[in-house]
Amino acid sequence: MEKIQDFKEYLKIPRKTVILTHFKPDADALGSSLGLAHYLKKKGHPTLVITPSDYPDFIAWMPGNKDVMIHQREKFEKSAKLISQAELIFCLDFSCLSRINDLGEMVRKSSAKKVLIDHHLEPEHFADFEQWDDTAASTAELVFKLIADLGDKNLIDADIADCLYAGLMTDTGSFRHSNTSGQVFQIASELVEHGADPYKVSKLIYDTNTLERLRLMGYVLSEKLQVLPEYRTAYIVLSAEELKRFGSQTGDTEGLVNYGLSVKGVKLSVLISDRRENIKLSLRSLGNFSVNEMARAHFDGGGHRNAAGGQTTLTLEQTVKKFLDILPLYKDQLLND
Repeated sequence: MEKIQDFKEYLKIPRKTVILTHFKPDADALGSSLGLAHYLKKKGHPTLVITPSDYPDFIAWMPGNKDVMIHQREKFEKSAKLISQAELIFCLDFSCLSRINDLGEMVRKSSAKKVLIDHHLEPEHFADFEQWDDTAASTAELVFKLIADLGDKNLIDADIADCLYAGLMTDTGSFRHSNTSGQVFQIASELVEHGADPYKVSKLIYDTNTLERLRLMGYVLSEKLQVLPEYRTAYIVLSAEELKRFGSQTGDTEGLVNYGLSVKGVKLSVLISDRRENIKLSLRSLGNFSVNEMARAHFDGGGHRNAAGGQTTLTLEQTVKKFLDILPLYKDQLLND
């Protein structure tokens, strides 16, 4: 972090603090936020984590989860008051204020000091302090580094370690993705030394499913996975009716898009799902093909080179057509990359 000494000085006095995650937080967003919250509370800062929306049950086990405020379930005025009263606002795992919907303008108007901790491309640079690195594997990694830079690694206990390990593990695909560096393993090792339980964290996140989720997965693999060899592309389309049929809850489609990439020869995989309020796209790729650029150019989204998200206000059918229509634009990259 630039201005680390100024930030350290600012933290010497207890500050009313709010930590915000992106919409539909994943394990990295929630884990880094709760890990940071535990640390700040140890330093004497009254701290509250606010999420714009709900999140999957398989990450709700994290220590401190019961104290998280879900903005969608509260009155607008409650969030507005908490943010307006805050002296310090952390924005974790998102690079633009639009990623937190109506909370974004509250943050923009707040007089609080703002801290961005994130690893996504093209940050908005709205914060007073930035712990930003697009080469970092996860936001949890950046929170760990910040705590270390502040000289407080000794304050990392089992609760903090479990939360940060969850973010590090999931954003590296259980240490399988290309972002898994030697430093990632070093941090994971230190977190285990501080009390993180790899077996427990992995079991709770990856091996705790509802029957409905497993049946949805089976349906997707047997009926919905489409492969276009001429574009080295796989895609899955799920309607609102199909999601309802399988009693889909937040997080139930998590990871489905990765199955497309496991098909031999496939370089691009996309999940398109009807969330009623909008159409959501999850994009994954291999090699140098940038789904971040595709999502930004066509689907009001972004993320990382090999993992990005997008959305449209078109119908499901129109969105699918748009996706298929743009594939020829990327054919050379997909076949030759």
